[in-house]
Amino acid sequence: MSKEKHETAEGILYFDSKKCIHSRNCVLKRPDVFVPNIEGEWIHPENANRSELITLSENCPSGAIEFHPYDSKPSYPLVNTLHIRENGSYAIKANINIDGESEQRLTLCRCGASKSKPLCDGSHSKVGFLATGEPKKKGSEPLNNRNGEVHVEPQKNGPLKLDGNLEICSGTGRTVNRVDQIFLCRCGASKNKPYCDGSHVAINFLSDE
Repeated sequence: MSKEKHETAEGILYFDSKKCIHSRNCVLKRPDVFVPNIEGEWIHPENANRSELITLSENCPSGAIEFHPYDSKPSYPLVNTLHIRENGSYAIKANINIDGESEQRLTLCRCGASKSKPLCDGSHSKVGFLATGEPKKKGSEPLNNRNGEVHVEPQKNGPLKLDGNLEICSGTGRTVNRVDQIFLCRCGASKNKPYCDGSHVAINFLSDE
């Protein structure tokens, strides 16, 4: 299993190595909690208090770190967002349903090279993936509802299908589009990134889903 469970006096800290994109936020902000470059146990939530663990969880861009206080329920964003990272992944924050599991944050592959599809594993850096994080804005009306559940459905050998209210944002936060359903390129070959244009067929893109 990729998910580790660490119980503390006030809650449970989870770490999912499959989701981790090695942004290093955790080891740079709290090297006493996520201790780098040691053998054996490297996660020590007992060195932080409740609010500090919540902050660590919220600042993890991939959702690999989650802290669940015993006395609270998961809280989801008031606005569902998907940010397009320069030469990198899609970062989604929402009440996400993927494979029947509920998530709050995920980073999804858009280069086509991840070995953990549909999740990003950082392969875009290794393969030299180039794609703007600042696509052109599309004309769209404000959504009547800006939150709610978003279903992420990777299509077999094809794009990512997202169903639900979602604000598509550039890497710098500029609104690019507002949708309630969208098909996003994840083969890396679309000429109309971030949107699918059918190029997955031409390059014979293969996925695990």
